[in-house]
Order: sequence, then C-alpha cells, then structure tokens
Amino acid sequence: MNLEAVEVDGWLKEGVTYNYWTFNRQVPGPFYRACVGDTIEVTLKNDPKSTMEHSVDFHAVTGPGGGSVLTNTAPGEQSTFTFKALKPGLYVYHCATPLVAQHIANGMYGLILIEPEGNLPSVDKEFYVMQGEIYADKPDKDKRAAFNYDKMMAEQPEHVVFNGSVDALTKHHLLKANVGETVRIFFGVGGPNLTSSFHMIGEIFDRVYNQASVTSAPLTNIQTTTVPPGGATIVDIKLEVPGEFILVDHAIARLEKGLIGKLVVQGPEQPEIFKGKSSGKVAVKH
Repeated sequence: MNLEAVEVDGWLKEGVTYNYWTFNRQVPGPFYRACVGDTIEVTLKNDPKSTMEHSVDFHAVTGPGGGSVLTNTAPGEQSTFTFKALKPGLYVYHCATPLVAQHIANGMYGLILIEPEGNLPSVDKEFYVMQGEIYADKPDKDKRAAFNYDKMMAEQPEHVVFNGSVDALTKHHLLKANVGETVRIFFGVGGPNLTSSFHMIGEIFDRVYNQASVTSAPLTNIQTTTVPPGGATIVDIKLEVPGEFILVDHAIARLEKGLIGKLVVQGPEQPEIFKGKSSGKVAVKH
C-alpha cells in the first residue's frame, strides 16, 4: 500500500480554496482492501514541497501507534513498515503527527477494509463516504480560506462535509444506482471531533454492521446509526423506488454547514410502494 503525503490547494466550496493536507492528493485518502491474515506492507512518502512531517496510523494495526511511530516522515523522505491483518472489520487510518487533530482536520484520513474469511455478502454497487470537519477562517481577498486553530480547539467547524468539500456528493461525485439494486456504503468519520448520526432520507438501512463489526450479526431495518470520530460502519440497502435520496448527519443543522450528499436512483416508478402528486407552491399569509 503506497501513500504519499501531499499538501495541496483544493476546492472547498464555490469560489473558495483551502490548503488541504492529503494522502495521494485526495480527501478522503484511498480506500484499501485486504483479507484477514494478510501481511501488508505500507510505504509512506512525504512530498518534498510539504511544510510538515506526516505519518499514518492504521486502526487495523496491532502494534505501537498503529504504525505512526515508524512512519513519522520528513518532507522528501519515505518510511515503510509491515503488519499482519489479525482482525477483520472496516477501520479508519489517519495522520498521527502532532498536532494530530490539525492533520486530520486538514484531510488526512481514510478507510481500510479487512475482509473476513468468506468475504462480505455480495452487492451490486459499493460507495465510499467519509465525514469530516473544516476549521477555516472566512476567505481572504484571494478567496482562500486558512486553517483556524481556535475554532478546532473549540470544536466549532466552519464546514462539516462528506468527502472533503461542500457539494462533493451533490454536484461533483453523485452516487448513482438503479431500482432493484443492492448498494453498500462504507462510511467512516475522520473527525477529528464530531460524532455522526448517519441517515438517508427516504430509505431504511436493511443491514447495519454496527461499529463496522463484520463478525457480529448485522442489525436490521435501522433508520439512523451513530458513528464516532475515528469510527466506521457498513450499511446495505435494497433500492425499491426511484428518486433522489439525501445523505445527512441527523444532527441536522450541520446540513447548513455543507454536510449533504445524494444517491440518485433511476428506474421505473413503483406506485404500489410510493406514489403521490405535489400540490405545488403553498401560499403563506403574513
């Protein structure tokens, strides 16, 4: 598994950029898969243009620092370590160089799936979604937003987002599927501070692998599931009707800070399940 720490100016919201710290130039970092019992070699390179040392802590690792004690890497250098995947599950990885919360808030987090023996049940489509927080000042005259330490310590983010930026999953990378398909969402919370109440408006999770445990029986017919920072879950859904289904954190005010995604489902109407007609605009008297 090859990771490169790269600090890059990226799209935060319409007309505004932010200096993200990334694994492989993306937020979240790459989604990795392995099988229980595998031996995994991790190489972390730190871009020569970086201003900071960076590292990686895999929650899937059994060993000091999750690998971070062996990968604290200066700009222009690289580090390597190996670990054996002893326990299956869906695990967060993140940078663990101080200030750890700053490195995570700037985008250095991702997920790794350690498949159980026999693997998870098959589905038609899989999606990778992570929730994170952006602690930023208001944009300057050049439309650049800078990191704000005080907001992070007060746990008051300017934005809460799916997959790194405002509108990432509404304009740039819509999730798409078809009526009749089964979809699986690998969902994690990079944080660094806020717990998610993950919910899909207009759908019910058929199976929830609670706390991303793949060795326990999944919960069934769940409306909202709780995922802590540094935690994950897996949800499966059978798509019964077409339309737009909205992904949110049901701490719903966070929607106003940018935390929204869409699953667009195409296919024939299913009037025996859902039908109706909008009455149009409602006149409101003041």
